[in-house]
Amino acid sequence: MENQTTVTEFILLGLSSNRQMQIFLFLVFLAIYLITLGGNIVIMVVIRADSHLHTPMYFFLFHLSFVDICYSSVTVPNTLRNFLVVHKTISVNGCIAQMLFILLLAGTEALILSAMAYDRYAAICDPLHYMEIMGKGICVQLVSGAWTTGFFYALLNTVFTLKLHFCGPNQIHHFSCELPPLLQLSCTETLTNQMVLYTSAVIFASSSFLLILISYIHIISTVLRIRSAEVRRKVFSTCSSHLIVVGLFFLTGFLQYTIPRSVSSVVLDEMFSIQYNVLTPMLNPIIYSLKNEEVKKALRKMLGKLKFLK
Repeated sequence: MENQTTVTEFILLGLSSNRQMQIFLFLVFLAIYLITLGGNIVIMVVIRADSHLHTPMYFFLFHLSFVDICYSSVTVPNTLRNFLVVHKTISVNGCIAQMLFILLLAGTEALILSAMAYDRYAAICDPLHYMEIMGKGICVQLVSGAWTTGFFYALLNTVFTLKLHFCGPNQIHHFSCELPPLLQLSCTETLTNQMVLYTSAVIFASSSFLLILISYIHIISTVLRIRSAEVRRKVFSTCSSHLIVVGLFFLTGFLQYTIPRSVSSVVLDEMFSIQYNVLTPMLNPIIYSLKNEEVKKALRKMLGKLKFLK
């Protein structure tokens, strides 16, 4: 080990080496990032401004939007910079820090989505005790618990990553520092890291998904007992946005970390990463804006006030 050179920085090869394609991708990613910031900030402002949206459901949506802003901001600005520069480097510590935040925010988002499913369960299956079950203190605890659990999930994988030694090559076939491609560059044994990563990811994701699944089994069971088709439609419509967001998030994340290396490829990994690192944070506010009547009503109300002020 003494004769091996220690790598101090990595080169992120990104999505393309073609200069014209890089400029095109820069414009696409910039547009997506601006839409992500704008959409999620609008959702947060609307929820804060409209007193009718000061309910547990929108409390969680507010925090989901905040997580999406952070999630996108961890990777996209650096990716935009790399599209424009020749030397697409990132320090080893900077790379591990980026990886830490990706894991933290992914874990936090998964648990906030679980909390949102539990909120829908309480609202639909036990409406008489809803405000008691989902009191402000409980909501704050659920969000705080999501951040805390996400932090320990990220910290667990980061601690084991810090023990690795990188001596070359230092090229990452990716646009961001994610753990699987990082492990491939280690000069030391990574079996323990892989076991920790996949075990923690499967336990974490399956636990979150199981909570969502159980909540929706109870919701569907309750809704099917409602005789009125119109009431059933309205009840299901309150869950549709959440179900779409859950599907986008969990499906791509699950495939990213569970497809065997023999089947996976660099292009496939990058496609999955673009989906849940870049596209999902942009799509979430659009989905909630288009599918949620209360959000649309509050947005129209806020726009009406702005026009009046002009």
